[in-house]
Amino acid sequence: MNIDEQVNYLMQGADFGDKTIADNMAVELRERLIESEKTGKPLRVYCGYDPTSTDLHLGHTVTMRKLRQFQELGHEVLFVIGTYTSMIGDPSDKDKLRPHLSEEKVMENARTYAEQAFRILDPERTQVLYNDQWLRNLTMSDFIGLASNFTVQQFLTRDNFHKRWEKNEPIYLHEFFYAILQGYDAYYLDIDVQVGGSDQLFNIITASRKIMASLGKKPNIGIILGILPGTDGEVRMSKSLGNHIPLNTNAADMYGKVMSIPAKAMQIYAELATEWTPEQLSRFKAGLATNSLHPRDAKMQLAYGITAVFYGAEAAEDAQNQFIQTCQKGDIPENMSEYHAAEGETLLDILVGQKMAGSRSEARRLIDQMGVKINGVTVSDPSCRPDPDSVLQVGRRKFLRIR
Repeated sequence: MNIDEQVNYLMQGADFGDKTIADNMAVELRERLIESEKTGKPLRVYCGYDPTSTDLHLGHTVTMRKLRQFQELGHEVLFVIGTYTSMIGDPSDKDKLRPHLSEEKVMENARTYAEQAFRILDPERTQVLYNDQWLRNLTMSDFIGLASNFTVQQFLTRDNFHKRWEKNEPIYLHEFFYAILQGYDAYYLDIDVQVGGSDQLFNIITASRKIMASLGKKPNIGIILGILPGTDGEVRMSKSLGNHIPLNTNAADMYGKVMSIPAKAMQIYAELATEWTPEQLSRFKAGLATNSLHPRDAKMQLAYGITAVFYGAEAAEDAQNQFIQTCQKGDIPENMSEYHAAEGETLLDILVGQKMAGSRSEARRLIDQMGVKINGVTVSDPSCRPDPDSVLQVGRRKFLRIR
């Protein structure tokens, strides 16, 4: 790729929420890539992951795939596990205080992260680092110097803090520390580019750049990516919400879970979770926009594309054939009752309203016991909204087609 093609490739999926910031970051990235090409020195690219649980899911891989793209272009990736910052808890995507994790729990969770990450990242071009190794050494004097770069107002204008302030809910002082420490990570590691989700905009574009500049280094370039919604298509993917697609699974399960996402989420999944080129992505979007690509076929392309990233083309092909055999040619009856779901009606509403469960508590129990499927895929989220033309199944004998 030439420099302009590299910039377009690396900025694909970026979501700054502000055109001026996006344009500035693209210009700085271009300049840094030119400099790297002239000197032969690869860029240092960093993203941090707090080990708040033992398992990574598809949502985590959005940033990892961006790191992999930098690796493909010859750059150096630093995969930083937040063994220190996770004990504070990043408030960026939360409207309430995150629970504290013990050091023992953090280290237990951290052990599995690198192994899972190498399903995407090239181990030969990845440094795995733990930020307790340098953050523990900060003195009180150091921290006062870092904190002096910020005002309380800057933090209170952040959306999550602002909401809590308006509701008169507590905002704890230590929650301000997270962005400052993340900024110090970037300075200490001498980073050229920092990658993160759109919830990290303040931490990367404001905190990291300000701290690096104040300490005499060229500010890092931020690449801010969109947030992948869960299988419900509504809120960000989260294990605690049961709407996640885990990495520690198999090809058939991953394929099936992608097939269960609502049609409205297909475009963002295509942008953030596939390895499609800009041209492939453009064709896919055009097919959806013009209805020249049937939604079922589009979703199958998407499920195949995502599964192939983690399990290879052969396993993705097998998963697709298994899905077709099970869900399109399997034991699902040709004739079944049909129901036209109302806008906003959830799975739980339908199960009770259509008498597929005797009560809401029974419906929840069936879901918890993995007895409810949509298009052959087990569903764990009672608040999900089945897509039109999907088949709802309870147990072995109850079927309902959603229109």
